Amino acid sequence: MATIEISRSHNLGLADAKLRAEQLAKDLEGKLGIGWNWQGDDIRFKADSGTAKGASGIVKVTSSVVRVEIDLPFLLKAMKGMISGKVEEKLDKLLA
Repeated sequence: MATIEISRSHNLGLADAKLRAEQLAKDLEGKLGIGWNWQGDDIRFKADSGTAKGASGIVKVTSSVVRVEIDLPFLLKAMKGMISGKVEEKLDKLLA
């Protein structure tokens, strides 16, 4: 598996950062069919079908940092750079 790891600092506080992380999860759910749920301050996600099938990961939210870790299956490994770029772009917009 290929792993993507992205961290972004923020000044939003924990509650607002969690709301924005949830926006990201809902967007991915709608576009890629990724299922997700909160576990404490973390969002765990997994794609059981669709274009992202086999991808899974976690969005760790703290009062000052949002960290995204994505495990890509072999079939998506070639798209790692593009996927990473899209996630970085989305995180930058959400945390601005």
